[in-house]
Amino acid sequence: MSQDLAGEPVTAFRAVALQSACHAVNRAESPGASRDLIRAAIDRVHDQISATQRFVGGLKLVVLPEYLLTGHPIGEPLPEWCERAALAPDGEEYARLADISRDTGLFVCVNAYELDEHFPGLYFQASVVLDPRGETVLRYRRLNSMFAVTPHDVLDRYLSIYGDDALFPVARTEIGNLAAIASEEILFPEVARCLAMRGAEVFLHGSSEVCSALLSPKNVAKLARAVENGAYVVSANTSGVYGMGLPAESADGGSQIIDYRGTVLAKAGQGESMAANAEIDLAALRRARRAPEMMNLLPRQRFELYAPSYAGTSFYPPNTVRAGETARAHFATTQRAVIDRLAADGLI
Repeated sequence: MSQDLAGEPVTAFRAVALQSACHAVNRAESPGASRDLIRAAIDRVHDQISATQRFVGGLKLVVLPEYLLTGHPIGEPLPEWCERAALAPDGEEYARLADISRDTGLFVCVNAYELDEHFPGLYFQASVVLDPRGETVLRYRRLNSMFAVTPHDVLDRYLSIYGDDALFPVARTEIGNLAAIASEEILFPEVARCLAMRGAEVFLHGSSEVCSALLSPKNVAKLARAVENGAYVVSANTSGVYGMGLPAESADGGSQIIDYRGTVLAKAGQGESMAANAEIDLAALRRARRAPEMMNLLPRQRFELYAPSYAGTSFYPPNTVRAGETARAHFATTQRAVIDRLAADGLI
């Protein structure tokens, strides 16, 4: 049974998918000016989380939107984005984020671009969970991306350094088993499934997406990932992305919390908001997971049936990125080659 920091059992708590505005660093005059914007963003987040805590009783978990501190690259070469926007795992920015967790006594999940000493000139997109002590209890690096480097792109070296367990980490914490899913990866059911296979109970989803009252692909996927894995989804969207030329409210609103049955418990409208807050009932989730019934889908999985298909098939190839040699256009070129090959084989 999960326990809080005082040793008392935790069976339920409140979480918030904090909907906050992103101020992009792309047009900052220099890397130094970019870092000033990042520090200002962290200060805003600190203030918003502290204020939210005063209004949401029983709050223990805050999930922040995707790349909230920087925005996303819009064509910058990989080394430039490293200098302008990527955080060092042991650097100032993460230390300041850890201060937020310690000051508030909350678990905080942040999504950011980050450096890795083993891969100079490259960066990864990471979802990091900081616990109430300010310690990093989870670091998940996005595995599927259209325009950025992932561990899959440098897979052999990545596994030789970090091992298989680094790909699908699950943090066993005082508030349950936490796992992160980044942005469009909610559309890849294998990611959530691999995390659920390792015990994940609450998916922390940082996103920056078009808000829609319709069943958009991501909204469908959030419901599906919750139902098929018997897990909560805490999905935080940006409240606009400013400073990169796009209409700012293109990615604004719809942050939500979904329970293990696929019920939307809370959903924000547009604008900066803490309205997407709800109770995470771990006791109810665990009762549902342990009940022998038709809708308890996770223990009904027959993975042996699917394993040969996955093991014997390769679509998007691993190990295609090399530091200092890979331009951003590489990713679209690689996808085009995959599409051409699959079409030639009659698979698409």
